[in-house]
Amino acid sequence: MNIQGTADARGLRIALVVSRFNDFVTGRLTAGALDALASAGATPEAIDTISVPGAYEVPQAAREAAATGRYDAVVCLGCLIRGETPHFEYISEAVAHGIMSASASTGVPMTFGVLTTHSAEQALERAVPGSANKGWEAAMAAVEMATLGRALRSGVKA
Repeated sequence: MNIQGTADARGLRIALVVSRFNDFVTGRLTAGALDALASAGATPEAIDTISVPGAYEVPQAAREAAATGRYDAVVCLGCLIRGETPHFEYISEAVAHGIMSASASTGVPMTFGVLTTHSAEQALERAVPGSANKGWEAAMAAVEMATLGRALRSGVKA
């Protein structure tokens, strides 16, 4: 038996946890995620956007959202741009580990749409309209993982 998720978001509840820091990028990631979810059949009422100050706060908000039991998946969106100090490395690592830990502890799929780039230009290249948008990719991965989880729990192919 081959069990896999689908790209069908109908009936799913999705949370987007979005960093406001570097909002000139995260706004575009959010738009990409919302476009992807709409194209996959999600209704606007089935999607909640949760705003946090920066990428460091994304894992905590994602864990809190998942703990409510209201969401089938959480899409984590942020943008870290390398500066002149080691701060970038500390935050990047903490965010990545925090999201994975939150997902593992709650059992709710969480996808990593947090850009870690060397420049604003690189970030904007990853936030273009359409399916090349990393927000789009993270949203579609969330749908696939949520439907995979349903399939695994039901013992039936999604």
